[in-house]
Amino acid sequence: MSTTSDEISPTSEPSEASVPVGPIRLTQLSHGGGCGCKIAPGVLEQILARVSPGLVPPQLLVGRDTRDDAAVYQINDEQAIVATTDFFMPIVDDPFDFGRIAATNAISDIYAMGGTPLFALAIVGMPVNTLPLETIGRILEGGESVCAKARIPIAGGHSIDSVEPIYGLVVIGLVHPGNIRRNSGAQVGDKLILGKRLGIGLYSAAFKKGMLSPHDYELMIELTTKLNTPGPMLACLAGVHAMTDVTGFGLLGHLLEVCNGSGVSARLDYSAIPVLPRAGDLADRGCVTGASARNWAACGDSVELDSKRFGNSERALLTDPQTSGGLLISCAPEVVTQVLAVFLQQSFDHAAVIGEIVEGKPGIRFI
Repeated sequence: MSTTSDEISPTSEPSEASVPVGPIRLTQLSHGGGCGCKIAPGVLEQILARVSPGLVPPQLLVGRDTRDDAAVYQINDEQAIVATTDFFMPIVDDPFDFGRIAATNAISDIYAMGGTPLFALAIVGMPVNTLPLETIGRILEGGESVCAKARIPIAGGHSIDSVEPIYGLVVIGLVHPGNIRRNSGAQVGDKLILGKRLGIGLYSAAFKKGMLSPHDYELMIELTTKLNTPGPMLACLAGVHAMTDVTGFGLLGHLLEVCNGSGVSARLDYSAIPVLPRAGDLADRGCVTGASARNWAACGDSVELDSKRFGNSERALLTDPQTSGGLLISCAPEVVTQVLAVFLQQSFDHAAVIGEIVEGKPGIRFI
């Protein structure tokens, strides 16, 4: 962390304003959590439409035009810088776990572009008169632990006193220009592969309602703190044409970005989509985030769903915001075995082929 005057230090003295006595639930201090905090896709589109494109030098290989996971700037024939930032409010109450999840989610954007992370900067906004400094310190320690696992330092950062707790990272990485994988390269005939199970948003909603078992909580933490390390290896395969990670806009929202950017359509097999064990049951019991409805409002017109086969629960799962979700790969059929082998080698045991890319107007339909 940088040593600016507004820096929060876990060892500094609290102000007289007071740190309340008794346990504080982090999730009670925020109006949303994890990637469910994202601005709704439709609202974001309206905001960006009002912003001019600005300077776009030829070295900027990936900007904001296709809403990729990170920006990429070429510095020579062999190297390009990958840069991203991601931060959000608590999805869990344990401060260490919150820090781990936020850091994993941020680093994932580098992997999703085919890059290797180099270092990070911390983004910290904390209600310093509400949260004990020990709690804030544990959040930072959680982020540090994940960066250590990714073998990168947190080289600095910036902090503010905010109403709600916010934590995340700016992450800088490197990629060979020939290995950049955008979300706009999908080709007709490609197979779609998802690296992690869906249902994180449903689990987090159940946690907030006190309906998530300790076992399911541990499963959620395991999934959300698992770095998407297969990304750089997959980017080296010529048959991998497009790559992104499934986060706040849900599977349908992020797949639709792939379709729009690539000028293709997608066909999914709902039964093949890997799902967390209790996701369907929790959806049936109403453990759904508000982001799910916002995601459907943004993408629903481009999705063909048979109302006899897909009820509210199925729709909630398909639009469920994934915090630190899995990689979504579009690849040639002949490299499917290699792609799945890379996932398995990195202990992603539930990676699965969930559909294919077909000709047609950008959209999604189910078989």
